[in-house]
Amino acid sequence: MGVHDYTASTITGEEKSLSDYAGSVLLIVNTASKCGFTPQYRELQQLYEKYRERGLEILGFPCNQFGGQEPGSEAEIREFCQVHYGVTFPMFSKTKVKGPDAHPLFQYLTREAPGFLGQAIKWNFTKFLVNRRGKVVRRFAPTTKPDQLEREMESLLQE
Repeated sequence: MGVHDYTASTITGEEKSLSDYAGSVLLIVNTASKCGFTPQYRELQQLYEKYRERGLEILGFPCNQFGGQEPGSEAEIREFCQVHYGVTFPMFSKTKVKGPDAHPLFQYLTREAPGFLGQAIKWNFTKFLVNRRGKVVRRFAPTTKPDQLEREMESLLQE
């Protein structure tokens, strides 16, 4: 079992198999547009532009479960990300990432890489780094800036 065994709805409503990303290094992030960490979108986009050709994919999953900080519709979220941060990496529809109704992908991610609070995701912009074979390598806290992940990403991209 790995990340490639799951599907999720894109922000435009299409069902996407994560097996489409087999062979890529993934950074999976739960995001929000009205959060103190929202400026990380810019850093995520910079990483995407720097490493995409080497096999990095960043997958953004907007979530409204933390302080109601993602209240908009998918269209509003997509426009916000593009206008304010130039986001071109794949974005998915609003997703529950914690609790009994959490998306199966996030149930898997948190099981494979528990954090400080055990399996629970603490806040927006929790990041999961996944190798080319779809296995979770590491989980990063919301306070970890995207550029702090570069060394580990570089290592995985060389595999």
